[in-house]
This record gives sequence, structure tokens and C-alpha cells, in this order.
Amino acid sequence: MRWDNLGENPANPPALADLSLFGADAVTTRTFDTPEFRGVTFHEVRARSILNRVPGASRMPFEWTVNPYRGCTHACVYCFARKSHAYLDLDTGLGFDSQIVVKVNAPELLARQLASPRWQGAHIAVGTNVDCYQRAEGRYGLMPGVLTALRDRANPFSILTKGTLILRDLELLAQAARVTEVGVSVSVGFTDRELWRTIEPGTPSPQSRLDVVRALVGNGIDCGVLMAPVVPFLGDRPEQLRATVRAIAEAGASSVTPLVLHLRPGAREWFAEWLGRHHPGLVRRYERMYADGAYAPTWYQRRITRQVHELAAEFGMGPAGRGGTRRTAAQEEPEEPGAATVPEQLTFL
Repeated sequence: MRWDNLGENPANPPALADLSLFGADAVTTRTFDTPEFRGVTFHEVRARSILNRVPGASRMPFEWTVNPYRGCTHACVYCFARKSHAYLDLDTGLGFDSQIVVKVNAPELLARQLASPRWQGAHIAVGTNVDCYQRAEGRYGLMPGVLTALRDRANPFSILTKGTLILRDLELLAQAARVTEVGVSVSVGFTDRELWRTIEPGTPSPQSRLDVVRALVGNGIDCGVLMAPVVPFLGDRPEQLRATVRAIAEAGASSVTPLVLHLRPGAREWFAEWLGRHHPGLVRRYERMYADGAYAPTWYQRRITRQVHELAAEFGMGPAGRGGTRRTAAQEEPEEPGAATVPEQLTFL
């Protein structure tokens, strides 16, 4: 495994970054013989920087991110962050799901970096690479410290999650919302339980996530839904879109932002293997739809967006942008230094 090649973006101010995020001498590897963590290996690291600057070429509507974890036990087949494991010489398939990097000093490090005279209080997006409320958070408990650091500095932030564990930190979120801008987006791409069980096997159910939306809104926390991913040919029928948007509206979400499945290198290969096992009849259709790269054709994305927005209006809800949650709608995550920012063109299988 390579721990010393994760250099920060050279554009980072020197006070906010070191030459590498952590070195091999700062890694402790652990396993826990409990049912929820059986088969999972945790690599505890003491990071040298926790604030990550988004490359200028990115489409992201925010400039800074914080991600306390790498790898994710949610095991979403399509997760775009899978390629990030390759930079550690880790497998982007099962390895991404079971080899979890934990930045154990994230809270103290963030507090120190936010206190730097060079820090200007920019918006920070939390959990844009992998979920900050995945199961590992239940053991390591990093997010209360992260939220406390953001609250104490009144630093605006947003969170994107599929995890129900966020409700544990409801009081901290409410405290932060009283002193700064706080937005939460919960990711719910579909409500089809059969699709959920196979494509997002380690996540809470869609209904449980909608219960999170309901609880957050009920406690005065602005919460929108990132309707992601809309899965072509499996979750995009009009009745499926209608059922999902209706459920999102009934949960009280302030906005809904649809995002069609995109398949970047790393995720693309793992998804193709899954598709061949579970839906072999769709392989050729996916080859055609994603023939030009990581994204579905523009006409298809526009069609889905239009349908979802029409349904949102029908159910009395608007798209993101009318609320305060658009910042969390992550379509892509910052690449590692030196990586290409143009989607790679490749065959589907």
C-alpha cells in the first residue's frame, strides 16, 4: 500500500497543507470481530491536512471539502470515489468496500486549520467523496468533533449522506445552524427496495433515509434530497420517478436534485461486473449509452431532469437552488494531483 503519494493540490496555501496527507509510519491497521465490521479492515492514519481544495477545473459549486474517511462500507456498486483507492494500491472493488482509511485526528486537525490566519472562512462541503456517516463513524465518532470545529468558527458547511447516523448529531447541527449557514442533502435515488438491496447493499433503506429528512426538517435543519443516481433502465420508468419524488416531497425535503448515473473509471468496471451478473440483458444497452465516456447522453440527462422537476412542481417542491442545499450536489470529486480532469473514454466491459 502506498501512503506517501497523496500530495495535496499545490494550489493549497502552505499553512493549510503539507507535502503529503500522511506517511507510512502514521498508520495503524485494525480489525473488529463484530457482525457489522466482520471482513472490514480499518487503516487508522494521522492526517497532515484535512481541508482539501477542489481543482479549479472542477464543476463543483464549492472550493473546499473535508472527508474523514476513504473507502466506504455502503458498498454502492456505482460509487464514483472507487478510483481513489487505486492511489493507495488498493482494490477499487471489494477493497473499496472493506479497506477503510480513517483519519483519526480529523477533528483536531480541522480545528487547527480553521484557526489559521490564512483561512478565510469559505464554505466547506463534508462527505463529498465517501459518506462521513457510514458504519465506521459509529465506532470512530469523528463527526461530532468536525461539527464542533465548524460551529465554533461559525464556518458555513454542507453535508451529503446516505447515513442515518447523522441524527445522532442533530443537536450539534442545530447549534451550528444558529451561527452559520448549514445545509444537508440526503441521497435517495430511488425507492425500489429490490434495486436498493443489490446496488446499495450496505446503506440504510431509502425509507430510513427519508425518515432522516423528516427528522432534520422537523428540527429546523434545511434538508434537500440529491436524487442520485437515477439508474437507466432500472430506476427511470415514469412510475418509478413519480413514486420517488412523491416520497421525497412527503418527507418534507426543501428541494430535489436529480443526477443520472455516471460511471467513471474504477466505478465503471465494478458496475459492469455487477450488471453482467444481475442484468445481463442490459449490458449492450449500457455499452451504447455510455459509449462516449462516463456520462449518459445530454439528451437523456435533460429528459430525466425535466421529468423530475415537473413532478417536484406537481408535489409542491422545487429544485435545488431555491433552498440552501445545492452545494452538496456532488457530480464529481476532486482528482488526485496530476490526474486528468477529462472523463476517460473506454469500452463498457
